[in-house]
Amino acid sequence: MSTKKPGEIAYTLPGLKHGEELLSLTMSVCPYCYRVLPSVIVERENKVYIRKTCPEHGEIEELYYGDVDFYKRVSKFYEEGRGTKYVYTQVKTTCPFNCGLCAMHKQHTALVNLVATNRCDLSCWYCFFYSEAAGYVYEPSLEQVREMIRSVKKQGVTVAVQITGGEPLLREDLLDIIRTLRDEGVRHIQLNTNGLKFARLYLSEPVKAIEYARSLRTSGLNTVYLSFDGVTPRTNPKNHWEIPLIFEVFRKSGITSVVLVPTVIKGVNTHELGAIVRFAAKNMDIVRAVNFQPVSLTGFMKKREREKYRITIPEVAKLVEEQTDGEITENSWFPVNASAVFSRFIEGFSGEFKFEMSNHPICGVGTYVYVQRNGDNVKFTPITNFIDVEGLLEYLREKWSDLISGSSRIITGMRLLYSIRKFIDQEKAPKEFDIYKIIANVIVKRSYEALGELHYKLLFIGQMHFMDLYNYDIQRVQRCNIHYVVPDGRLIPFCAFNIFDEVYKDKIQREHGLSLEEYARKYNLPRDKVSEKHVIDRKKIESMEIYKLTYSEFLREK
Repeated sequence: MSTKKPGEIAYTLPGLKHGEELLSLTMSVCPYCYRVLPSVIVERENKVYIRKTCPEHGEIEELYYGDVDFYKRVSKFYEEGRGTKYVYTQVKTTCPFNCGLCAMHKQHTALVNLVATNRCDLSCWYCFFYSEAAGYVYEPSLEQVREMIRSVKKQGVTVAVQITGGEPLLREDLLDIIRTLRDEGVRHIQLNTNGLKFARLYLSEPVKAIEYARSLRTSGLNTVYLSFDGVTPRTNPKNHWEIPLIFEVFRKSGITSVVLVPTVIKGVNTHELGAIVRFAAKNMDIVRAVNFQPVSLTGFMKKREREKYRITIPEVAKLVEEQTDGEITENSWFPVNASAVFSRFIEGFSGEFKFEMSNHPICGVGTYVYVQRNGDNVKFTPITNFIDVEGLLEYLREKWSDLISGSSRIITGMRLLYSIRKFIDQEKAPKEFDIYKIIANVIVKRSYEALGELHYKLLFIGQMHFMDLYNYDIQRVQRCNIHYVVPDGRLIPFCAFNIFDEVYKDKIQREHGLSLEEYARKYNLPRDKVSEKHVIDRKKIESMEIYKLTYSEFLREK
């Protein structure tokens, strides 16, 4: 077995093969020894591959992006980024083994992941976290939480915090964690959860379940980031039966900002992507978005097995188009970093720094759709049907210099703002709301509420494809703005923290954690109760009217 060599650089650049076109040069890592390797991103047979050569393990090639035209379209929106607003670590070795954040990083924090626990009541094979296998429990104290958030605040930017895990609902003091974040001035708090605790409680003590959810909301929780892999038991065994009960708890407790988060695995749930979007549309009284996550293939996996499960952003977009009868086309999607143009325009208008999403364009894409429902029938109208998004972005990019050099930012800004009407076809736009007014309010008022109006009137559909050891691109991780905060005050990019677990996640959490035996003694638990798995009466739920109403049109199709 090879010795890990994180940070050691090999200098062999792979050559091109017959029929290939070079698209880009980057740096990657060997998935076996962690050497940093020069890499090529190439086009072959309308797909995009990343290839590297390790002196010890030979050539390693992986699918990078499933459609070259999609790749070229989103790559046009590349943003270099303006760097972290605060340097936490000095540069001592090569990226990505110097986190974080160091001076090499090209993007400040936008979303902080705060791990509340590595315990979970499920054992999903594709998950980054698995406390039983790790052999320890990591659960930061409230004082550690407070100090970590204070470290984040050194950047001087407004950030959102996602409480994640493991399964955060297993923390008995979750309410105190949320209150601590609010006390420290965090304006937006998300909870990343499978929601199973809500269902367990509701089945036995419905009033208690609703009161618990309401207390989370009134303490400061804004959004629930809810696992949801499909509309049938086969595609979503982890919480299919529980979703109707979870939704009932949300409705009765006033939780009305839910993001459905499907992990997309080829051949497992790829036939239900359109159904997932329709399910979200059916529940838009509480569901604000769907965020598809093409699976990150963690751990060591043979190439044939990776090819069996691997799917990338363009394939998901094509499947959504097919499964929505062509209503949400693959051209409806734009990379997340396209929003940086709006951020800079707003910054120029106001004269105040605004955080921006200058992610690498390959990391994620999204779109907004207007939803019309007539019984079980749903019609989707993407904003690209009535807004020339590409033209608008190009216009704002061109006029940004006018805004910052004009004699009056406000007068120049208002003139430019009025002129963006030409990019909106109001005849094709939904009659129920004025999209220009919403956009203008976001820019002029620069308020959380103005942006919220957009989210409540439209359904956001996004994709975020986190990397793994095989498709790792250092240019991507350098532009990451989703960062884990850890007890020593550092902020570590998502695709460094989770992928190089021996360097970051496991090493850090083991240092600040307790063995399973120590944890059991501390909390007076039997050893097998430390990560007790979820059990619920599925037959009982299937007999309930709420289950039948939730899934009626979807189960009828199967």
